[in-house]
Amino acid sequence: MSTETSESAALPPTRPSSTPSRRNFIATTSAAGGVIAAGGLVAAPSLLGVEEAVAAEAPPSSRVSLTVNGKRYTVTVDNRTSLLDLLREHLGLTGSKKGCNAGACGACTVLVDGRRVNSCLTLAVRLEGAAVTTVEGLAKGDQLHPLQQAFIDQDAFQCGYCTPGQIVSGVGCMKEGHTGSAEEIREWMSGNICRCGCYVKIVRAVEQASGRK
Repeated sequence: MSTETSESAALPPTRPSSTPSRRNFIATTSAAGGVIAAGGLVAAPSLLGVEEAVAAEAPPSSRVSLTVNGKRYTVTVDNRTSLLDLLREHLGLTGSKKGCNAGACGACTVLVDGRRVNSCLTLAVRLEGAAVTTVEGLAKGDQLHPLQQAFIDQDAFQCGYCTPGQIVSGVGCMKEGHTGSAEEIREWMSGNICRCGCYVKIVRAVEQASGRK
């Protein structure tokens, strides 16, 4: 009797491995990726749908009419636009300066209906029908405003960056009647910062323009 054992009998029957081979894994994931990509192409929104989505995400805007330095303007702006950005970016009036953009330095001071405001904190869309005066609107042709001339006479500036806001604020201070003394002028113009430290000469300029000097 033969004692040889067949190979099939000697070895236990093989079972399919539960771990996929590298080749099977690559083939499976490639096929799945193709299906996903194809599905994405089929499900992609139309161009019209994209345009509608972009339009839906656009920030709201409004139309506002106001008078700046005696001239009437009607513009459509983003509802978040500040008066300062409206003046500088839309109307080209760059005299008002953007210093801190937080209402702390006064470089952007303008007059709205005769009242001093920080234009960087004032929303343009809230000024329907308002009258705005910037530093460009103070002079009459070649004739400077008395305070502009006083700033020159008193050498009340150095770098000049804060000067437009200082002058407009000084004009407002004079209209409000707060020029009774140097102390009063300093108090009512304390919101305007001069980083060059020309405060003494600025006060003298306001005193000169208001007739106190």
